[in-house]
Formats: sequence, C-alpha cells, structure tokens
Amino acid sequence: MLNAQWLETFTVLSETGHFTRTAELRGMTQPGVSQHLRKLEAQVGQTLISQQGKGFSLTPAGEAVAAMGQARRAEERALREAILSDDPDVGEAVIACSGSFAMLLYPALLPMMQAAPHLILRLEATPQEGILSGVLEGRFDIGVVSQEPSHPRLAASHIGREELCLVLPAVAPSDAPETQIRFADLDARGLIAHPDGFAYAEELLGLNFPRDFAGSDRLRLRGFVNQIGQIPMPVAHGVGYTLLPRSGVDAFPLKTRLRIEALPKRRYHELWLVARRGRQMSARLTRVAQEIRSVAATLDGR
Repeated sequence: MLNAQWLETFTVLSETGHFTRTAELRGMTQPGVSQHLRKLEAQVGQTLISQQGKGFSLTPAGEAVAAMGQARRAEERALREAILSDDPDVGEAVIACSGSFAMLLYPALLPMMQAAPHLILRLEATPQEGILSGVLEGRFDIGVVSQEPSHPRLAASHIGREELCLVLPAVAPSDAPETQIRFADLDARGLIAHPDGFAYAEELLGLNFPRDFAGSDRLRLRGFVNQIGQIPMPVAHGVGYTLLPRSGVDAFPLKTRLRIEALPKRRYHELWLVARRGRQMSARLTRVAQEIRSVAATLDGR
C-alpha cells in the first residue's frame, strides 16, 4: 500500500503545481516535500514529475497516482460523513427471527423500505439456536427469540409474549362451541403437522389434556407442511387442526377462516430481542428495533 502521508503530499503538489505552496499547505519545509516525492517515486518505481525549468508537469504515472490520491481523499471524506451522520434511512440491517414472527414483521417493515430507498433490510427466518449463533458471529445484527439467552456476550431485552394456539377451522359443525373441545374431537380431525408441531403438541395438548394425551408420537396425523405460510391452509379448508404461535395465525391471509380454540390453560412464548453485548446500535437498527417492539406488542396479552 502507498504511504498515506507521501501520497497526500504528492496529491497537494499536483493540485498546486508549486513546491513552496505545497509546503505551506502541508505545514512542512520545501525539502520535506521533495523528500516525500522521492520516497513515493521509489515506492511506485516510476518518475512522477517531469521538471521544466522552474516548473514541472506530471508524468503519466504521476497522473495515475494523483488520481488515486484524490479518490482516496474522497473515500475518507465519505467515510467521515457516514460516521458523523448515522442516517436511519441509509445502510443495511439484518434481522433473524422465527418463521411465524417473520410473516407478521415483514409487512410492518415494508413502509420503512418504501420511504428510504437507501435502506436495505434483510429478514431471515431461522431456528432459535441459529439466531443466537448468527448474532454472536455478526451475521445478524439483531434477533428475536422465545427464550432469554444465557450467553455472556449476548444482551437481551424482553419485548412481549405470544400465545401458543390450537387452530381449528372457523366453521366446525361437528364441534360444540359452547363446550370445551374434547381430545377425541381433535384426534378425529387429525393433526396438520410441521417441524415445530410435535414440540408444540407436547406443550399445549399435554397441558390441557393430561389424561388423554399420550405423547406427540401417538397423535393421528392428517398432513405435514414445512412452509410456515402454508401450515394453516388445510385447516382453513376444513382439514385437520394445527398448533401455531399467534403470529403465524395473525399473518395468515385467510385468518378469518380459522378459529383459535379457547383452552382452559393457556401457554405463552416469551419474546426477547437479542444483540451482541456492548454494541452501540446505529440509528437504523434502533429504528428497526422499535418496529419489532411494536409488532411484538400486538401479540402480548391476547
């Protein structure tokens, strides 16, 4: 790499065309300017100026080096401006969360992107362990998880909670809406399973049907879907039942065709916003975090 001091001296020299004036602007002596020139020429292995009496002109190599000096100066100026401005509408933010929360969050982020053409938002749906490791490694700026992390290099703030829901078709003639649904009714319908569905069954069905629930491996299956946006679709068409966090239901386009069964014992997943401990949040990340908090607030306490 070219020596930054020698390069700046030569760049000023190329602009002034005068050794004495360059020395004044750089706070140097004229011999010091000449010394910087000789050292830079030795570094690039080319003569940079051609003497013409008391004046000089740049050689082709000198013109190229002067252009580089001006470009580097412009880059440094742009860097200083970016650091000082910390514009919330400029730059990139990378967020990670569950698939169901991502479906609810992304529409809320779109107005920010529409209003700020130079703002880049990346939203990745990732399991909790992947979120935590990604934040630690710097692949994600912030993440939303359902358990408070214990890692010493992670900082977390509680932003709300969302209910784990038993989801049925909105119109279910075989059910008796005035009474609690029976486990036998669910078994007759069959589970629309998904990658997290069996764990959710252990949590919610085991809590509400302790006498009848014999484990998720004993449930009658009606189907399996691994795309979060499609999980409620069979249920909306009257096929089976499923188990989802509230965000997965609220974000579903046909949610009016779904019914969340009111169970005697409710189960909630806490929501935590995580980032690397000690990291100062940029203006854009602060703004994104505020939007995440607002979306989480819509789920809390229902």
